[in-house]
Amino acid sequence: MSAKFCYGVTIFLGAFLLFGIEPLIAKRILPWFGGAAAVWIICLLFFQLVLLLGYAYAHWLTSKCDPKKQSLLHCVLLGASLLLLPIYPRDSWQPAPSESPTLHILLLLSATVGLPYLLLSATSPLLQSWYQQHHRASPYRFYALSNIGSMLALLSYPVAIEPHLTTHHQAIGWSIVYAVFALICVGVAFVPRESSQAAEDKRIMPRPSWGLQALWVALAACSSALLLSITNHITQNIASVPLLWIIPLTLYLFSFILCFASHSLYPRSLFLRLLGIALGGMTYALSTSFAQLPIKIAVPLFCGGLFIACMFCHGELARLKPDPQHLTSFYLMVAAGGALGAIFVAVVAPHVFNGFYELHVAIGFCAILIVIVYSIEPASLFSLRHLRPGGLALAALAIAIIASLAVNARDTAISAELSVRNFYGVLRVIDGKAPNVSVIQGNTLVQQAEDTSYRSLVNGTINHGVQFLAPARQRWATTYYSANSGIGITLRAAGKNGPLRVGIIGLGAGTTAVYGRPGDRYTYYDINPLVIQIAQHEFTFLSESAAAINIVQGDARLSLEREPQQDFDVLAVDAFSGDAIPVHLLTREAFQLYFRQLKPDGVLAVHVSNKYLDLQPVVAAAAADLGKEAVLIQNAEDPPKGITAAIWILVGNPAGFEGQRQIEAKGLIIFPPSRDRLWTDDYSNLFEALR
Repeated sequence: MSAKFCYGVTIFLGAFLLFGIEPLIAKRILPWFGGAAAVWIICLLFFQLVLLLGYAYAHWLTSKCDPKKQSLLHCVLLGASLLLLPIYPRDSWQPAPSESPTLHILLLLSATVGLPYLLLSATSPLLQSWYQQHHRASPYRFYALSNIGSMLALLSYPVAIEPHLTTHHQAIGWSIVYAVFALICVGVAFVPRESSQAAEDKRIMPRPSWGLQALWVALAACSSALLLSITNHITQNIASVPLLWIIPLTLYLFSFILCFASHSLYPRSLFLRLLGIALGGMTYALSTSFAQLPIKIAVPLFCGGLFIACMFCHGELARLKPDPQHLTSFYLMVAAGGALGAIFVAVVAPHVFNGFYELHVAIGFCAILIVIVYSIEPASLFSLRHLRPGGLALAALAIAIIASLAVNARDTAISAELSVRNFYGVLRVIDGKAPNVSVIQGNTLVQQAEDTSYRSLVNGTINHGVQFLAPARQRWATTYYSANSGIGITLRAAGKNGPLRVGIIGLGAGTTAVYGRPGDRYTYYDINPLVIQIAQHEFTFLSESAAAINIVQGDARLSLEREPQQDFDVLAVDAFSGDAIPVHLLTREAFQLYFRQLKPDGVLAVHVSNKYLDLQPVVAAAAADLGKEAVLIQNAEDPPKGITAAIWILVGNPAGFEGQRQIEAKGLIIFPPSRDRLWTDDYSNLFEALR
């Protein structure tokens, strides 16, 4: 067996494990933080930071230690990392409501996968350096091989791993393969090779300039910032699920593979033209509400733009890579750029911006980099001696893109009465006017002149509540909560038996409080403290309700697990992350918890309105597993009254919701398709739910 083959297998397996752990660990901890899209972004930040540490470790090891010490130290660390197996965060890591989610996630990941991930990160540059010392040949092809391993790990997760294995079994399987990898790596570490000092004595190449190294960092930072900001943009508006995490990251890695496999796979002139189109297209899309773009257009548009931009960034990195003698320093600068891009999106932007403007900045930065990259060449389009029309056109395009992004960001900012941001997303309070009711007077269609001013709460592109400002309309049940909606019908039917105890998972603007009567008690559960503040100060649903209102901050499942028996008459699940209910609120264990907190004849109301996922079979399967009946109720929209079309599934005891038969009469009893597997805390399959 050749040494080259052993190096290749080890690098490939290390890369596969490196990226195989990312969706696994993120999916495991996602429920603890309310299913927020930022969980994956913080995970990516952690992975980029540890990747930088791994590359720094590889650079230090190969430049400061002789071959024997390199092998010995690396093998000792590999052995120590085995003591952390299996990698599976325990429930004791669940956060308290007052803790900083970002810091908690970083500490959790450091304690759970920190050392194994660092050693896996160091594998590719370290073994490439060892191979170069041993064979005196360029090892850059191994970089493409490592990215192939990473991409295959990502692609296999939603297709072959997530649909068939629970997260616990995934963690056990990963840990076993990691132990095998460690043994193989130990064997490769002791393959005889030439000392780094001897190699340097034979041929000393000049160190790359600081300007060139800065350009490496800038290109890597740009692609990393685009990856995180586009992923955040998509998941904030659709759902935070592994499938939507993996698509952008796979394209990011695929561009590395192509660019470092062969120069011919990155035709500069072609990608320069494509990049102009891609940046322009994404800029235009940002000026349009995500909700107005069909998913079949929005996701390909932004993912395609990400791929083209990454091809530019990584193609230029491959073109500017140094002699293999400076291989580890090159990878270190690339990792530093990746970490800086991740820090900007995950840490800086949420504290500096009150909206999702990091994608605007990343696109603008990419436009600037085009001009910089092409201006440093003697015969470039931007040469001061020979300024060419193409250079002027490119500079004009960059200026136009940056100006359009600035105008769009300004318009977005001034369109809201209030815009605030935290870990859980951007909340905007927007005032507007609903259309007036049209009536026929004689033969003429006339609009009634009424005050239809309203105030809405928007998270991303998702409306979380609307309240009319006119006193006569302030207590109207709007959006998804009209009298004919599933929750409206349920609350009115259950209320015929006396005062109600109602639990609502997801506060929004607090619209459901309009149904509260003297003697009723409404308890709202919401993880986002900003939602609570806005509902209390920008809307009057809560303050004007006749019911006693109680608000519990924190993830609803964790809160309900800690609380004593509540004996709710009605419990509504109306929490949304993006355009979908977080997965952990739809599992068998979640439904078991809900019915422990309900009275024996209580009703569970689940809001499943969604553009992208069909969650009806998921709820029906959970209901059937518990021996309950599921009734689907749909209502039509009525814009003049602020009513949105909504789909609710009401789950309760069989026999036609005894005592509340009008509920069954208003809807359709549904049953789960036999092919669908029940979702649990350890298992969910988004492929089955895609529309």
